[in-house]
Amino acid sequence: MLTKLHIQNYAIIDELSIDFTAGLNIITGETGAGKSILMGALNLILGQRADSSVLQDQLKKCIVEGTFKIASQQVVIDFFSTHELDFEEEIIIRREIGANGKSRSFINDTLVNLSQIKQLSIFLVDLHQQFDTLEINSENFQREVLDALAENANGIAKLKKEFESYNSIKKQLADLYSKQITEKKELEYNQFLLDEFDSISLKENELEQIDSELKVLNNAEGIKQQLSFIYNELNNVDHPIVQQLKSLYNKLMALDSCHEQIPTIAQRLLSTSIELQDVADDLERIESTIHFNAERISILNDRLSMGYKLLKKHGVHSTHDLLAIQESLQNRLNLYADISNTIATLEKEESTLYNSSLKMAEVVSERRLSQVKPFTASVNELLAKVGMPNARIKIDIQKTDLTVNGIDAINYLFDANKNNKFENLGKVASGGELSRLMLSIKSLVARKLSLPTLIFDEIDTGISGEAAKQVGMIMQDLSKGHQLIAITHQAQIAAKATTHFFVYKETLDKRVKTGVRILNKEESILAIAKMLSGEKPTAASLENAKEIMGH
Repeated sequence: MLTKLHIQNYAIIDELSIDFTAGLNIITGETGAGKSILMGALNLILGQRADSSVLQDQLKKCIVEGTFKIASQQVVIDFFSTHELDFEEEIIIRREIGANGKSRSFINDTLVNLSQIKQLSIFLVDLHQQFDTLEINSENFQREVLDALAENANGIAKLKKEFESYNSIKKQLADLYSKQITEKKELEYNQFLLDEFDSISLKENELEQIDSELKVLNNAEGIKQQLSFIYNELNNVDHPIVQQLKSLYNKLMALDSCHEQIPTIAQRLLSTSIELQDVADDLERIESTIHFNAERISILNDRLSMGYKLLKKHGVHSTHDLLAIQESLQNRLNLYADISNTIATLEKEESTLYNSSLKMAEVVSERRLSQVKPFTASVNELLAKVGMPNARIKIDIQKTDLTVNGIDAINYLFDANKNNKFENLGKVASGGELSRLMLSIKSLVARKLSLPTLIFDEIDTGISGEAAKQVGMIMQDLSKGHQLIAITHQAQIAAKATTHFFVYKETLDKRVKTGVRILNKEESILAIAKMLSGEKPTAASLENAKEIMGH
């Protein structure tokens, strides 16, 4: 609830503070005293833009500050958390407007921007002014009214959660479909390239090994001759090198006692002969494996030619590079297969979530439909009481595609003259009619909707007598569970006040200033009597004032 409104240097207000109470706070006063100015100041802390023209004294800044006390509403706590503000159950919103027209906004002394003020004010104040009734034309508001009456909160919460899961899967599928289209465009070409690789089935370093083998095969005869010659020189000629080394070893060993280093040198000579014998044996073995093979050469040349074509085609230089490309192509094809498999899985999940969301939406829709008849009957009854006996409301519900809010398109229709021509509210209802219609609706759903402080600015325009009395009774009943602040010219409404504020003008230092004070019971009776019969109330009007106040 709004507990205090402090205004300084705004229009004809020098400085004043108003301490509001729970229940029905009524504001009355003579025309031009400044009642609408109070609403203008209040609008500033609700996020309305302002300029320096509102300053009474152009040398001072304007300050408007509202103090709110709230229970721990989750939406408010979430707002403070989202904007990294410290939550307190007493919230102070302040606007400061300088002479240059620039303004600053504060929440609990923390500087914030104007949009943050607007967001927070939605949870704190419901400002209802004549001609400011766009909310009633909002499909969201119309739907929320039915949902509140149908006690759909849990069903809507479950539907929202399920539908968000469905939407998440739907988005994933959209992304996958896009990827699949992209991959499909390259699928056939990539498969063609991979088939080329599969047809040759290269192994690591194979082309390099083929190249080496061909060098041997193409020079087989010359290699064999050279190897045979070297082998013979080492082991088979009349004086083979290996045999000569062994002979030299024996001669050297005959001198082993002549010099201490000779045995070591002799041993080295023996090792050399043994190593050369091994070399000779290896050369003989290699020579025996080398054979000219025209068929093998032809096969290897064909394979190497295929390999070179792939190297040139893909602009690489080794078997390793080709195998890397082959792996990449295979991965691309696997990705397409994986996407297709994932799509198939998600499509099943999407269908399941859609069907479960639809069932939830159907339950919500049935509960809404069950409230249409009693709700319209109650509203039409209240409209008659508030001076609109010929006015009727009708609710049109059409089935739509599934959304987070269900499967219903809800539209409130209005007939002001019982001619059965129901049209959209905004087209046929006047500002006064919309105001009273909104009051009737809010009075019905107040106990089920978490409405903030309700402020009604001259909702009584165009009514009097019994209609004004009924409006007052509705507001009085509504104030039992909510704080209401109302500006009125109607005695029947003012008489229902929990707290009666009187706005007045006075001249101080040759300047007209606005003041506000709380009226006691006797002062309230006198003010209501004046509203009934003029500035000089009669005894009858005083008695009438007491009567309508219930005294």
